[in-house]
Amino acid sequence: MTRYLVRAASLAAALTAWQLLTSLNVDLWLRFSQFPTVADVARAFGDRLGGDDYWTDLTDSLTRILTGFLLAAMLGVAIGVTVARSRLAEDLIGPVLEVVRPIPAIALVPVAILLFPSNEQGIVFITCTAAFFPVLVSTRHAVRALTPVWEEAVRTMGGGRWRVLGSVVLPGALPGIFGGLSVGIGVSWICVISAEMISGQYGVGYRTWQDYTVVDYPGVFVGMVTIGVLGWVTSTAVERVGRWLTGWLPRTEYVTGAPVRKAAAPVSPTPAPVRPEGVRDEHLV
Repeated sequence: MTRYLVRAASLAAALTAWQLLTSLNVDLWLRFSQFPTVADVARAFGDRLGGDDYWTDLTDSLTRILTGFLLAAMLGVAIGVTVARSRLAEDLIGPVLEVVRPIPAIALVPVAILLFPSNEQGIVFITCTAAFFPVLVSTRHAVRALTPVWEEAVRTMGGGRWRVLGSVVLPGALPGIFGGLSVGIGVSWICVISAEMISGQYGVGYRTWQDYTVVDYPGVFVGMVTIGVLGWVTSTAVERVGRWLTGWLPRTEYVTGAPVRKAAAPVSPTPAPVRPEGVRDEHLV
């Protein structure tokens, strides 16, 4: 409860500073007099909540982000595992992926416009591309970092390739995979909003850009706040799912500033050897 109160106080302090700087028209080096106040944004937000366009934009953006992110998660994990486990796949697919990976996903907007018959499919493609490479890279590194002893143990007991994949590779790589998913969902929001601004019809990014073109700055901040809240909710959901699926991992909790390691299962201590009378330490084995 104390941590939640501290977080709420931090947010309240930021909003108070924003209100004071904008209402007092503070212009030192940054021009806060050009910003709308918190009260202006709150009024605009209330007006938007009462209309249908806001909820339509929200639904469209969520549909695009979830569709693209789920496709990226499936493709990124599958291709990442394949590249990490197969030299042939790495030689065939790896060079192409490494050439395409540095290209920003938002730079693919012209490609999406030319390639897909509708803007909706193009936006999903850009969102999927943005999340795909973080998931791919994290999965590849997580699989390669697995100790070979686990796989050898499964094979010694008669397990085949699919048993190794299901019992060793995927469970062992899950922490790294969800690290990439957490990064991917954030990058997806950046790119889907940018794509909506350029070629979208409806959506939070499209509406935010329209408000900017008509100089409706409170509306612009409504869009920014909406994007921030949606990004926080979706990234938190990904993190919670990851913690649930990796519940067998030991966790670290912070108590009064000191990290405390919590084991997944209690381990009984090994009893110390008892020294018989008249036997010195060097005689103990």
